[in-house]
Amino acid sequence: MGKSLPIDRVSADDLMSMATERGTTPTLVGAVLILDTGGRSRSATGLDAARVLEQFARLLPGVPRLRQRLVSLPFGCGRPIWVDDPGFDVCRHVRVVACPAPGGEQAVLALAAAMLVTPLPRSRALWAATFVTGVGEHQAALVIVFHHVLADGVAGLAVLAGLVDGARSGAGAPGAGGSGFPRPQASVRRLAVDAWARRLGSLRRMPALLHRLGDATVELRSVRWTRLRPTSLNAPTGPRRRFATVTVPLDGIRAAGRAQGATVNDVVLTAIGGALHRLLASRGEHEDRFIISVPFSERAGVTAGELGNRSGVIPIRVPGAGDPARRLRFVAEGTRRAKRSSPGATTALLGPFFRVLARTGLFQWFVDRQRLIHTFVSNLRGPEQRLSIFGCPVSAIVPLSAATGNVTVSFAVLSYAGSLTITLIADPDACPDLEALQGLLAEELAALAA
Repeated sequence: MGKSLPIDRVSADDLMSMATERGTTPTLVGAVLILDTGGRSRSATGLDAARVLEQFARLLPGVPRLRQRLVSLPFGCGRPIWVDDPGFDVCRHVRVVACPAPGGEQAVLALAAAMLVTPLPRSRALWAATFVTGVGEHQAALVIVFHHVLADGVAGLAVLAGLVDGARSGAGAPGAGGSGFPRPQASVRRLAVDAWARRLGSLRRMPALLHRLGDATVELRSVRWTRLRPTSLNAPTGPRRRFATVTVPLDGIRAAGRAQGATVNDVVLTAIGGALHRLLASRGEHEDRFIISVPFSERAGVTAGELGNRSGVIPIRVPGAGDPARRLRFVAEGTRRAKRSSPGATTALLGPFFRVLARTGLFQWFVDRQRLIHTFVSNLRGPEQRLSIFGCPVSAIVPLSAATGNVTVSFAVLSYAGSLTITLIADPDACPDLEALQGLLAEELAALAA
């Protein structure tokens, strides 16, 4: 029998991700990769099911987490652990389909929306992929989704890097393939000893935790939180989701930020604030300030062997009305102030609070009625050079995430190869005017970049 796996436990941030999965929408994230198949000679690019499955099977050993499942442990043995899945079969995770009529990117986004609200079985690896043929002339797509506990946004990019052309198969990695897979789970005795050793170690980290709690308190006070006035941005949401996208040249957004001492993220937040203000005005509502929850990663990058979640969120005050340049400077100062403390430290307070709510059955009640934030905006810096997969250039990457609770519309942002793509994620019943918001956001970005 091979050597047992190292004990790979979920983190405190992972626990928060698991605890917050309640109600009708699973906590999944992912991406749509649009592929340019024009360089291939055969129709539908010759990328049949067998070829796609072979490609995935070859590269998966380089991303070990994609062949592992999450296992809950007996009382006293600590947090859940990741273990090799002895029944792993790539055919249970990857499928090949023809693009639904009428084709095009919107049809792919509709398919992706359906995948993002379909729970992944906890009995196997927590991801799924769909290769879509016939998206357009010389065009295909790959949609990949995974549970948030498997990876946050930064780690998700590491997953992607492990699957594109040029990635190492990982055959030489420990336990990656051959006779080393699957390795057996640690014994109950070893798990219990490890759990108690970690608990004792946490006592030594208590001063750092107390300092982080202090940072979290300062962070929460800095936003001057008050209970938000009711608007249609916060309303009960159902199980359906719909996506729309806005793509702009990255250089223009970057230049607009530099002119006001701001970042790309600051420009995006400012544009979103303006678009939401105008959307509410079209609905006969008035709101000129917004509280936006923004994730901040604690790491600049990771490898395929260092997945999971290591991030937090900070609340940012974003004005929606007034001179665009002045609004941008206001947002930039707010994000700089937040980063001077401990970005995302609020997780130290909110994580335990959310886990208590989940254990008492009150989490869904809370998120369905919260009046602390209007929306979520995640922003990731993607690859600067074009990628390829299955021998096809990746012409665009569309980030995916799921809005939860009473947040009717949220935003996922990703830069890639000179472009910036913003995905608008909405409940189509609670936000039926998504196309209008899409147009308003495009106008706000253009005004800021002018």
